[in-house]
Amino acid sequence: MYIVLVASECAPVAKVGGLGDFIQGLAKELQARGHRVELVLPKYDSLRYDLMPDFHKLETQIWSPCYEENVPCNLYAGSVEGVHCFFLDPQSPHQFFNRGALYGQPDDAERFAFFSRAVLEFLISTQRQPDILHCHDWQTGLIPVLLYEAFQASPLQHSRACFTLHNLGHQGVTGDYALRLVGLNPAVLMRPDRLNHHDNRGGVNLLKGGIVYANFVTTVSPHYAWEIQNTELGMGLQPVLRTHSNKFGGVLNGLDYSVWNPATDPLIAQPYNAEQIAEKSRNTQALRDKLGLQAAHKPIISVVSRLDWQKGVDLMIHALRFALANDSQFVLLGAAMDKDTERRFIALQGEFANSPDCRLVLEHNEALAHLFYAGADFILIPSLYEPCGLTQLIAMRYGTIPIVRKTGGLADTVFDANYSEQPFEQRNGYSFDEMTLLSLESALRRAIGLWHEYPDYFQQLRLNGLHCDHSWAVSGQHYVNIYEHILATA
Repeated sequence: MYIVLVASECAPVAKVGGLGDFIQGLAKELQARGHRVELVLPKYDSLRYDLMPDFHKLETQIWSPCYEENVPCNLYAGSVEGVHCFFLDPQSPHQFFNRGALYGQPDDAERFAFFSRAVLEFLISTQRQPDILHCHDWQTGLIPVLLYEAFQASPLQHSRACFTLHNLGHQGVTGDYALRLVGLNPAVLMRPDRLNHHDNRGGVNLLKGGIVYANFVTTVSPHYAWEIQNTELGMGLQPVLRTHSNKFGGVLNGLDYSVWNPATDPLIAQPYNAEQIAEKSRNTQALRDKLGLQAAHKPIISVVSRLDWQKGVDLMIHALRFALANDSQFVLLGAAMDKDTERRFIALQGEFANSPDCRLVLEHNEALAHLFYAGADFILIPSLYEPCGLTQLIAMRYGTIPIVRKTGGLADTVFDANYSEQPFEQRNGYSFDEMTLLSLESALRRAIGLWHEYPDYFQQLRLNGLHCDHSWAVSGQHYVNIYEHILATA
């Protein structure tokens, strides 16, 4: 198959979060399976050009509508982790993608609406006719709409659209000007069964457009797929998801084992694997040395996360105090997403600056994250919701036991040591149901107690996680099956 992935991110050249890792991992897996794979992204001025030694400008120039104008776009190409990628650079006075950041601009909806139309113009101008256009999140939600409302008489008439929802907390709600910008008719599309936003009769929901018009819709874990159809986590889109349930399913994210592998990781102090699990202790000592913790017979409970409400910051703070009061050490690595949260964690950092058992590193530091995963005994993920989550998958890959709230992909991958219905060898962590301090404390108490009182069982739980297979090989096959299905039923 010829597959074009269209997204706003791709690690490592343009990454804000898990979406970038997803695009990188899926593209590499599909290509390894023998499919023709290409990526299309905006040409941000913040791209990691140093990671693409073959990055170059193409002679071809395309044109794409922007309201009443036709805007020229320069094209660039380069290899991202061995996958061929194209970057669209609109020559507009708006400087859509020369803002120093991927997101967070007041005209984000217009920027990515323009990009969506430009992608299709690029494919036609360069005589590309992919079998599958795989689009991601609200930033590309207009591509399936355009494909069927504006490009059905074009050479793309046989291309089929797969659309993946990574987080319903961001839906791309905007005005109908985003439709007019790309040449779509608001009178046709502003209906409840199409793009009309559920809370705003005059609002356009770009994520909803992708759901309604795509041939198949996925999200990033089976449990999250159920949650967003049946609970408040659907954030208003429950009815449209249930209406289109015959073309909707959850596929668990994969993990790039070439990046996350304790046996070959150059960023940790001592390589190890399941057969050499005792060597993990050298990373524990290295983590203590790096952070200035005392060498003590205590478990290390870690957090590696962005710090915002979705990730459960109140529970993180409570876990810090609980761990220190219960013969444990606590370390945290993460950057706050808003000023109030940043102030709270800076105050905590100062409060525990002289503690021999606690350190807070308030930054995004990919290299240090590897040592956190390799050196800690437990990793805490108390999310309010978590569509999939890579943190628990990485932690288990490094023999670090996850303690999670039972939601989304966390519920699909972490099976409680005491209460899971899974057989013993498939239990790999601790989970709690409620977003309450008591529920959190119960899971922490059981985990800490295991470390101190039952070291053999702790070691086995660690190995159970290490033996889990969350590579892209499994998830990649699911996506191939979906692509084949929508081509067969076209």
